[in-house]
Amino acid sequence: MWNHMQRFLEHLEVRNYSPRTLATWKAYLRYFIAWCDERGLERPEQVDRPILERYQQHLFYYRKSNGAPLTVRSQQTRIVPIRRWFHWMVRQRYLLYNPAIDLDMPRGERRIPRSILTAREAEAVLALPKVETALGLRDRAILETFYSTGMRRLELIHLSVFDVDVERGTVLIRLGKGKKDRMIPIGERALAWIAAYRDRARPELTTGRDETTMFLSIYGGPIHTNRMTRIVSDYVEAANLGKTGACHLFRHTMATLMLENGADIRYIQAMLGHAELSTTEIYTQVGIRMLKVVHTATHPGKPPKVGQRSEEEQITAEDVLARLAEEAVEDGEG
Repeated sequence: MWNHMQRFLEHLEVRNYSPRTLATWKAYLRYFIAWCDERGLERPEQVDRPILERYQQHLFYYRKSNGAPLTVRSQQTRIVPIRRWFHWMVRQRYLLYNPAIDLDMPRGERRIPRSILTAREAEAVLALPKVETALGLRDRAILETFYSTGMRRLELIHLSVFDVDVERGTVLIRLGKGKKDRMIPIGERALAWIAAYRDRARPELTTGRDETTMFLSIYGGPIHTNRMTRIVSDYVEAANLGKTGACHLFRHTMATLMLENGADIRYIQAMLGHAELSTTEIYTQVGIRMLKVVHTATHPGKPPKVGQRSEEEQITAEDVLARLAEEAVEDGEG
């Protein structure tokens, strides 16, 4: 199995799969091979449909070190490379049939983002970096870029100084998810902070080893992914908003606020770089400001405005006035 896995990964590498995908798939295939090895299964032809279903059950009952189960998405991502691997072995004639061809995948979930910042909350986070220092100015430019463009963490980490076009107000994202380039707009305020960082702070951080990366670490190179997450999450936590999140929090916030302010969902799809519109449609479930306005205006259970009576109260008042008028006539008061 190990030799076949190595050939499969080489096949993917030749076809220009990203190093990140190759590393992830290798890890998941190694988990499966180790699980098979514990059960005396050393060759691919020993694996049949019941064996794969037992592995699915293993993933379902597996518990991480903190006692939490694997999410449905995690279970899916561990099974996908196995299906692709067996499909490849059949095409290469290492196997006569594919035991994973009709394997049922765990039913997916459509989860909405847990935390979304309001415009005021986003401004509170953006105001936290101490821009008097080089790192503070860098962090402010990073936050502004995330908020303005909604780009992914790795896309911002790999951003080059030549990818930002100040005159046109655009950013070129090279080799985003799926190795796709895209051009997206960026706001004037974010451009101003990027310019301030590039002119005043970046020269203090550069060591001459990296001449192109926009946002540099204290060591003069690209910021590590985990460090980027920590930078953003620390500012969100320091804002004391009762919300958690990091880089993707600003991505969700940008998409939701644009949708609430009337942007067409297809433009948001282009901004985020989603291949399928169905992925972007998740924000229609989060951006409910207009739905809330309609609900407040039309629901019969809404509270009356100050100084305004409900229909029932108005009818009761009219009845009382009519009764008083009748009593006045009866008393001869006119």
